[in-house]
Amino acid sequence: MASDSTTGGIVPDDKDWTWVLERPCPDCGFDASTTRPDQVAGLVRANAAAWPALLADPRAATRPDPATWSALEYACHVRDVLRLYEVRLNWMLDEDDPLFANWDQDVTAVEDAYGTQDPTAVATELAAAAEVIADHFESLPAEAWARPGRRSDGAAFTVDTFARYFVHDPIHHTWDAEAGYRTMGEEA
Repeated sequence: MASDSTTGGIVPDDKDWTWVLERPCPDCGFDASTTRPDQVAGLVRANAAAWPALLADPRAATRPDPATWSALEYACHVRDVLRLYEVRLNWMLDEDDPLFANWDQDVTAVEDAYGTQDPTAVATELAAAAEVIADHFESLPAEAWARPGRRSDGAAFTVDTFARYFVHDPIHHTWDAEAGYRTMGEEA
């Protein structure tokens, strides 16, 4: 993987991940196409519960290679995704078919110095953000799941597809962090 100096050595991810709504992810194995919306809150909570152990590892801030985020950077990203998707969920519930502004996750990682944040604080913040959005998904009335919203690239979602698309991100990044540790070897 090539590196990029404007994003801290990470090549920006510009893939359209909406395909995860149709088939299982070949990396992490998550299958959004078979996930029910009422499962999302539990998946979010289960994912948040995995991060403290990943962040307690002494290698948490170490990148497995210069072009791959560390577990800490992935955790910061997941925390921010949880927060961002809570905002977007509110927009979908409060507005008619809102258009979400673009979010450059790679620039955010550099500007917010993901790799230097405190792992314990990040674990706490991630858990809090997970609980907020999990509670929100749990409390949705049946008719809310059909409300629409659009991403800046035009990808259209309902709250249902939005929830299933969203939950892949933290699950996938747990897999990424674990894969990074495997790459570095079992010993610190």
